Amino acid sequence: MNSAALLLIALAVDAVFGEPKKLWDSVAHPVVIMGRTVQLAELKLNCGSGKKLKGVVALSLFCAISVAFGSAISAAPDDGILEVLCVAVLLAQKSLVEHVGNVAASLRKSTQAGRKEVGRIVGRDTADLDESGVSRAAIESAAENFSDAVVAPAFWYLALGLPGLIICKFVNTADSMIGYRCERYREFGWACAKADDLLNYIPCRLSGLTFAIAGGSFRAVRIMMRDARRHRSPSAGFPEASAAAVLGIALSGPRNYGGKVTEDPYIHDEGRKSLHADDVDATVGLLWRAWWVLSALVLGIAAVH
Repeated sequence: MNSAALLLIALAVDAVFGEPKKLWDSVAHPVVIMGRTVQLAELKLNCGSGKKLKGVVALSLFCAISVAFGSAISAAPDDGILEVLCVAVLLAQKSLVEHVGNVAASLRKSTQAGRKEVGRIVGRDTADLDESGVSRAAIESAAENFSDAVVAPAFWYLALGLPGLIICKFVNTADSMIGYRCERYREFGWACAKADDLLNYIPCRLSGLTFAIAGGSFRAVRIMMRDARRHRSPSAGFPEASAAAVLGIALSGPRNYGGKVTEDPYIHDEGRKSLHADDVDATVGLLWRAWWVLSALVLGIAAVH
């Protein structure tokens, strides 16, 4: 069975079963293990002089581990069953949808409940967010993470097999932990941050295109190409701009990080800036339509091969 067919099965398994809580309460999720490995590498290597070079060494180590485990699993004589399960575990469509949907449900109870729930999925300060701020944070996280947690893993699995997918997840995990431009990680996290940008160069654009197709909006592609580079992230701007255009809203803009208010410009500035729980629900619908578009694309690749 070719890799596209295996990916299609894995996409379906993830969409149906997601992240079974009982399973991951019993054993550590692979991403948790990746995080612990990053934490250990940072503890051992992020000291003394030559931190940037040590960061490159850490990145090389993460990639070597990924290739070793990915190759071993792919070589198992089980007709691809273990590989499909591994791919499904490293995709996060249903988990993403559930987290975003929970923000809308909590926001309908109270703004405070919405702040608490969105704080689980974003890095910005949430204490002073109003309903619009909570909704915007959830929608931005949804758009960015569809690229990071669904499209990018799928893309690199098709391109480089299971080792490529695991590298993608390992580097993304490392970037989320040590890629911040704070004093502690500025040099050591440089290599992982740059590698994450490189690995997401095509997937983030593909994600934006997928949103545009799912929303039936060619205008969203134009908005994406116009506004993506206004975003502080070289990757997140593409899916966020496309999603904003499809939903008719404005995203990004000023926000609070570490007690400091940024002056980031709005993406799709002409869109509505007052957002509500209904907009978060609309985003969940867009995520599922985009998933169907992605699955149809993978099906087409599988049929050709």
